[in-house]
Amino acid sequence: MVTFKRLLGFLRPHRVGVWVSLVLAIAAMLMTVAIPFLVGKGIDAIDDARRDDLLLLGLLIVGAGVARFVLTFARRLIAGRVSLGVEYDLRERIYSHLLSLELGFFDRQQTGQLMSRATVDLQAVRFFLGYGLIFIIQSALTLILAAGAMLFLDPTLALISLLPVPFVILIAARYGRRSRPAIQEVQQRLAELTADVEESIGGVRVIKAFAAEGRQNRRIRTSAERVFTQSMVSTRLQAFYNPFIGFLPQLGLAAILYFGGRAVIDGSLTIGDFTAFYAYLLMLLAPMRTLGVMLGMAQRATASGARIFQILDRAPEIASPPIAAPLPDGRGGISLRGVGLRYEGSPVPALEGIDLEVEAGRTVALVGATGSGKTTLVQLLPRLYDPTSGTVAIDGADVRTLDPDALRREIAVVNDDPFLFSTSIAENIAYARPDASREEIERAAERAQAASFIAALPEGYETRVGERGLTLSGGQRQRIAIARAFLADPRILVLDDATSAVDASTESAIKTALVEVMADRTTLVIAHRLSTIALADEIVVLEAGRIAAQGSHDELLEVSGLYREIVEKGLPDSVFLTRKPREPETAGL
Repeated sequence: MVTFKRLLGFLRPHRVGVWVSLVLAIAAMLMTVAIPFLVGKGIDAIDDARRDDLLLLGLLIVGAGVARFVLTFARRLIAGRVSLGVEYDLRERIYSHLLSLELGFFDRQQTGQLMSRATVDLQAVRFFLGYGLIFIIQSALTLILAAGAMLFLDPTLALISLLPVPFVILIAARYGRRSRPAIQEVQQRLAELTADVEESIGGVRVIKAFAAEGRQNRRIRTSAERVFTQSMVSTRLQAFYNPFIGFLPQLGLAAILYFGGRAVIDGSLTIGDFTAFYAYLLMLLAPMRTLGVMLGMAQRATASGARIFQILDRAPEIASPPIAAPLPDGRGGISLRGVGLRYEGSPVPALEGIDLEVEAGRTVALVGATGSGKTTLVQLLPRLYDPTSGTVAIDGADVRTLDPDALRREIAVVNDDPFLFSTSIAENIAYARPDASREEIERAAERAQAASFIAALPEGYETRVGERGLTLSGGQRQRIAIARAFLADPRILVLDDATSAVDASTESAIKTALVEVMADRTTLVIAHRLSTIALADEIVVLEAGRIAAQGSHDELLEVSGLYREIVEKGLPDSVFLTRKPREPETAGL
């Protein structure tokens, strides 16, 4: 019930449309109820040979029918607008809330699960709030008005014919209680299927590369079978309760034929009133028959709403402080003091006891094995994660006191697996600065050594790349990402193995551009190539989340056995996979 009340809150911005729809629905139902009454009077006029009344009654019936058509058309149009408005609001709210959540939230979620909530669940809520709720109210109005007309014509006969109604309500309520958990389970199984399909499509290249189509198809088939099995539980409930709810009003129909027919024969009820009475009972059949369907829709919407609220109720763990301080003037000095970080659910810390000072304008290379904490460390700077201990400061200001948006605009990150949007190359480069001119975009591409291959494309800078930029090679995607970072003109530049996907000649050209953009700019370089390390003023060696050694290349060669091994082996990650964490070396510390 709490979830249902919260769902109704989404109608608050559209309350005018809701009330207008209700008024129109009431007016349309009044016209609907009037028609059987007029038909009954017409039959009595025929029986009494009152010719003059027939034309008037016929015109009144036509007028009531036209009025009902106009009112119903207007109600559906307004209800449709309300429904689409609710859908728009929900989409905007869900998406904006998802973007407000910290990166750690997405580390623990399946993309397909989130997509299911933003599509399947949202549609269920939207359809109920926009249409289902109106249908339920309209059905209730039909029951009330038709029952009132029947009581007006013959109270005794009305009570007899309406006797099944309380049982219909009780059975419908029982159906709602039993169907809700079944529908919730169906929604969960659909979300799991969506997640599996999304993963299969996203990983189609891996699937085909390993000829795993059959195995993946069996996995999807298993998920689909779970959806089918659980849906059959819901279907069996619906198959029993819906016909049963539709059967009960037939008892009232039989009662009218028997008792009403006797009343007509006895002369206590006119044939016209009997016809009107019969029409009113027929009018009640459809609302009572669809009551189970509407309650099922309400239960589905409530189940979907609960899944949506699981996201909306998740407060961001990384948010702008109530009074966010501006990023102080400076050139990107970095200070990490006693920094530690343990990911949720991880038995060991990703970082522990990190003390690091990077002077503004200097370039520091981070080297170490896979899993040593290099990427985790740089992700603390734009506050993609918050440390579980210690402080991270930029130009003397604790990042937790700053506005995250303002902070991140001053830090550009180029990852080893760059993400491009399915749009033009120019728009991808300008993502860092949407207001950038074409000249600035082209200049950034030239500095990233991307201009030549862009010029060779069919539409140049207007060439649209495929999803995630997969129509480009890995090296081309990286150069676009580097151009995007150049255009941002950040205070701090982070290069997370940014030249890993380019050949030696292209890497050399990019290095020339990197030297230019890194000049007088604070830069952190995660390096796996000796040529990249050569760009750094200082080198930090990480091992098992700790700083194992720190200093210049020559200093580390003299005092750090770990660094000498890195240099001698040419930085292959496999060197470190079997290494046990050692005590931190004191060189340069």
